[in-house]
Amino acid sequence: MSSHHIVRDDQEPALIIANGASCSEELMGQLLEWSPLVIVLDSAIERVLELDIKVDVLLGDFDRGFKPEYYLDKQYPLEIVYAPNQDKTDLEKAFDYLIEKGHKAVNVIWATGKRADHTITNITNIVAYRNQLKIVIIDDHSKVFLLPNKYDKWYTANTTLSLIPIGKVSGITTKNLFYPLNNEELTIGYRTGSSNHVTEDGIVSISHEKGDLLLMECWD
Repeated sequence: MSSHHIVRDDQEPALIIANGASCSEELMGQLLEWSPLVIVLDSAIERVLELDIKVDVLLGDFDRGFKPEYYLDKQYPLEIVYAPNQDKTDLEKAFDYLIEKGHKAVNVIWATGKRADHTITNITNIVAYRNQLKIVIIDDHSKVFLLPNKYDKWYTANTTLSLIPIGKVSGITTKNLFYPLNNEELTIGYRTGSSNHVTEDGIVSISHEKGDLLLMECWD
């Protein structure tokens, strides 16, 4: 691996622009400002170019007569990654691409909304990458990421936090949440920790023993 591909841990996250509902230009601008690499998935490139944004990689399976070469003229240099694997979503292929290039973290926008199946898949698929890539899915209303077994972060009072178990998660204990959990179990579809909120300004602690637990920070 050549030296310029070795990524320092303090590098800013890459940015993936998926193919769901668009976000505000303000949010996109904030994320673009620091991102070392911008990947756009498939036909989302059409909406992205209308916003006059510089992107680095166009990745997808390019079916339905989609002609990626057309965009080379409009965005140079643009790397086109043809990823036909039917067993993975374009978003997962983009995660694989980033891991291969040595990236450690990524923010994902336009990954929610529009189609419910894509939203659910995009949010739940991030657990498969837990040991390789720190993934945060962001839209105008929320931010979703996988929790480590012990998590502590400062929040202002009344911030809405939802705990989303992927499958079953056991041994969950929380501090400074309005509905506390004390060594409890959550199971997707049966009991989730949706719409909890921070009791008072200060550190929120969430720990869990087994399973994949997502946190959604909400702000509207």
